[in-house]
Amino acid sequence: MDTTERSRELHLTMANEDYLECLVRIEQEEGAEDGVRSVDVAKRLNVSKASVNKAVAALKAQGLVDQSHYGKVILTDQGREVGTAVWYRHRLIRTFLVRELGVEFERADSEACMMEHALSEDTMSRWLAYLEQQGVTVES
Repeated sequence: MDTTERSRELHLTMANEDYLECLVRIEQEEGAEDGVRSVDVAKRLNVSKASVNKAVAALKAQGLVDQSHYGKVILTDQGREVGTAVWYRHRLIRTFLVRELGVEFERADSEACMMEHALSEDTMSRWLAYLEQQGVTVES
């Protein structure tokens, strides 16, 4: 099953996917293997800590994250898989927009965030194959 279908099966909203993506990014960029603080997610997404807590509760109920009472948020294997796929899509789309279409980076980043949720795994795989044939590689 592809990650888009998994997101739909789990009834993940775009916001839920954004939270998973954010957790993956913080984990990778800051080496937070022991978990991510809710306040760091709130700062990164420019949302309130209460919004993060609500999202974490929903993701925890779906088995995508773990969190002890007010502790750090830890991605489960499934949560990391979905979050990593969303972050990869984001980078792929952003790279294409910047390199191939000449879109300014900040705009491409913002638009990639909106587009990443709409593409199926099949479309993304086909796009990736096309970009690889053209010699385009995904930037971080």
